[in-house]
Amino acid sequence: MEFNVGDLVTRNSHGNDVVFKVIAIEGNNCKLKGLNIRLLADAALDDLKKHNNEDIEDEKGFLDRLETTVELNRNDYFYLPGKILHIDSDPEYLARCLDYYKKINIWALGINEKEENVPEHIKEWLTEYKPNIVVITGHDAYYKRKGNTDNLAAYKSSGYFVEAVRKAREYENSHEKLIIIAGACGSYYEELIKAGANFASSPKRVNIHALDPAIVASRMSLADINKDIDLKNILDRTKYGKDGIGGIITKGTMYVGYPR
Repeated sequence: MEFNVGDLVTRNSHGNDVVFKVIAIEGNNCKLKGLNIRLLADAALDDLKKHNNEDIEDEKGFLDRLETTVELNRNDYFYLPGKILHIDSDPEYLARCLDYYKKINIWALGINEKEENVPEHIKEWLTEYKPNIVVITGHDAYYKRKGNTDNLAAYKSSGYFVEAVRKAREYENSHEKLIIIAGACGSYYEELIKAGANFASSPKRVNIHALDPAIVASRMSLADINKDIDLKNILDRTKYGKDGIGGIITKGTMYVGYPR
């Protein structure tokens, strides 16, 4: 079977469980990017099967329960949601997240930058845009052959995410004045939390959905600044729940005013 860049495929060797887009072909091998999952992979062409639009990832069920509108009592009050700065190494995932923020009327600015460059620039971006929430994401992976899960060197991008979180905490030490959401598929969750993230992936080293960081950021943007968040409720809204993202209880970032 002939494959071309841009085709949607699955891998026979992995039970055809994840839909990928072919992003490069080199001889009999190709590079793949998860269509919905923040995952990069390599595969032989003879391991691929063209995707037939079946909902094998249960994507429709996830999107059906995903909020695209948020009901607020607008009779007497006005609302000022927290501002989001979303830094993502993947331009397609970033565009999807920004579109999601737009649909629920949250101010968000996106920056497309490689993971390794984020630590160098994070402070200048925070100084310039002064967000309430910063999302630092892209691609990551844990490589068992490189070491145990508590070895930072065994991860593709976790070291860059950890350093970016540390730099952000040098800019603002308070976990309530700056909400940090960091990580991608299989990231070193414990080290990211230790570095200062409010939320991070991935407690069980699983893959996360492209929209998961944005879902958490949006809930923090719309959570009352005077009240503690419902942590479990926020995590349950993501595709893989507490296996994919964990965090700490803190307050929201939205101001509520009166009268309207």
